Amino acid sequence: MSTVAEWVYIVDDEAAVRTALSRLLRSAGLSCAAFASAAEFLEHLGDDAAGCLILDLAMPEIDGAALQDLLAKRRAALPIVFLTGHGDVAQGVSAMKKGASDFLTKPIDERLLLAAVHQALAQGRTLRQAGHEIEELRRRVGTLTHREREVLQGVIAGLLNKQIAARLGTAEKTIKIHRARVMEKMAADSVAELVRMAEKAGVRALS
Repeated sequence: MSTVAEWVYIVDDEAAVRTALSRLLRSAGLSCAAFASAAEFLEHLGDDAAGCLILDLAMPEIDGAALQDLLAKRRAALPIVFLTGHGDVAQGVSAMKKGASDFLTKPIDERLLLAAVHQALAQGRTLRQAGHEIEELRRRVGTLTHREREVLQGVIAGLLNKQIAARLGTAEKTIKIHRARVMEKMAADSVAELVRMAEKAGVRALS
């Protein structure tokens, strides 16, 4: 498995801040890229971006809070460290509730910032791993036949084989066969694990 290249993205409209942060991050052995605006950053951002984002809160046009919302809509796995000289408690609470990794104020202690960045990078790895897991589970669900998917929906609804058979208008022994195939295709060792997999993959219970 290849190692994913992680970047620390800096978005701040102050050139001096971008320069100082870039030097600090590179001195710590981290790859970084700096942008003067949210629009410039979004134009550069690829779907496979990995790492984290140091984001200024107060910026013209698209501010930090708005960029956070845009990234959430794009489901970008880029944890955000807010760095601002204009933030208040309410803004910090709002940012953290929306999933920000940290909220720091300028001037910032370099050690605190680097610690926050490393924490955000670790959080990003966890998010990417979870995303890959969901993709794999959805792939497995995609290998199920229409009837096997219906049986899976019945299982996660908590129905017994005979209840699923009655709902689908077929024999209980047929449901047992389909259920065994579902377990095999999903690579589930137990019904409890199968239910967790289905929930992560977004499969709805039989209604």
